Amino acid sequence: MTQYGFYFDSTRCTGCRTCEMACKDYKNLPQTIAYRHVYDYEGGAWTDAGDGTYTSDAFAYHVSLGCQHCAMPACMAKCPSGAISKDTDTGLVLIDEEKCTGVGACVETCPYNVPVLDEEAKKGVKCDGCAERVSAGLKPICVEACPLRALEFGDIEELRAAHEGTVAGIAPMPSPDETTPSIAILPCPAAKEPGDATGAIANGKEVTGVPAA
Repeated sequence: MTQYGFYFDSTRCTGCRTCEMACKDYKNLPQTIAYRHVYDYEGGAWTDAGDGTYTSDAFAYHVSLGCQHCAMPACMAKCPSGAISKDTDTGLVLIDEEKCTGVGACVETCPYNVPVLDEEAKKGVKCDGCAERVSAGLKPICVEACPLRALEFGDIEELRAAHEGTVAGIAPMPSPDETTPSIAILPCPAAKEPGDATGAIANGKEVTGVPAA
């Protein structure tokens, strides 16, 4: 089975949110739901040299994340109604709305904060990799919209081979060992390892302040 996934170049991303807004527009999402989030990760401090001078190790960078279409999706493993599956041709993780009972187990278990409970429809919803566009030979709308070309999509192993030095996670993402995400990230010089405690998500309310997140 081919496993599709995203390549993200964090050396290019400026945090403009065009990927997120293009997705919301294409999917006609309400204000409270987003399938892709851009995390602002910042940290550092000032050090007093004792001679009237100070040095700083401040850092800041952005991480654009949709669904990771994991090899071992936590959402799929915990769904009580069997509504989540991996497409046999693309490896994309999809939610069958007919089977979904709106329990929200996917929302609670995804370590990437991806699924959202649509309160009006009482269904779990999330990024599906623009499966309908991919099947038509097109790119996901977020990839097409990025003005800095920081996103690519395709066979994840081919993406990793095409871009040297990629990793499967940077802070504030969790350890990739949890679910084996289908993502290849080119870290910017400031990027920290997953689990880093020297920084913090600067826009926490923006990326987590949605219903049931």
